[in-house]
Amino acid sequence: MTHRSPFATDEQSPDVPMEPVIDFGDAGTVGESDSIPDIVIRRLPVYVRTLRGLRDDGIASVSSDELAEHIGVTAAQIRRDLSYFGRFGKQGKGYDTAFLADRIAEILGVNAHWDVALAGVGNLGQAVLRYRGFTNPASSFRIVAVFDRGHHGPSDRIDGIPILSTDRMTDVIRERGIKVGIIAVPAVAAQSIADQMVSGGVKAILNYAPVVLKTPHDVTVREIDPVSALQSMTYYLRDR
Repeated sequence: MTHRSPFATDEQSPDVPMEPVIDFGDAGTVGESDSIPDIVIRRLPVYVRTLRGLRDDGIASVSSDELAEHIGVTAAQIRRDLSYFGRFGKQGKGYDTAFLADRIAEILGVNAHWDVALAGVGNLGQAVLRYRGFTNPASSFRIVAVFDRGHHGPSDRIDGIPILSTDRMTDVIRERGIKVGIIAVPAVAAQSIADQMVSGGVKAILNYAPVVLKTPHDVTVREIDPVSALQSMTYYLRDR
């Protein structure tokens, strides 16, 4: 049995992303975001990471064939993906790696800084809080508010961030204008937490709880469930 890359076609979609990938709608995009397939949006962070790596290695330009080899898709797929947002390459010269990386970052909205609210400070929540993608000063995402159930006093902190009761979550999120939330609580509490986040104005949720959340149509949700991801891979192991 041959295992194809989940990035191979527009019709095929990765089951669960293992890295945080958040779609911020039409921020910086060309045209209507609803007309762009979600799988295309999911591929864009891979393009940014790959292009920045090439740039850092001193490679100033790259052809679609070369970029495809690095990412594991076809050159036609790359050209089709980028065509949703305009024209970027030059005939015979390929893509400017620095320019294209910056432009896709702008399309994704990650050239700005986003404040993030985290719910849950158990083992998973603490691991998320200390993940280098959030602690790196150059990161687009910064966890600025941490919530947990029960009473927490002024001295309760984690890595210098006060731990606030989830009872205050909606008000704090609204007051601070936070648009991104991360849920790292047990499945039984996840929907209630999501409802509170949405009431406060959160528009994008990264959900680590093994449950499908119900949210308004204008709220983007990404689920990260390692077990589900493993189950999707064992399908390919049956006949090996």
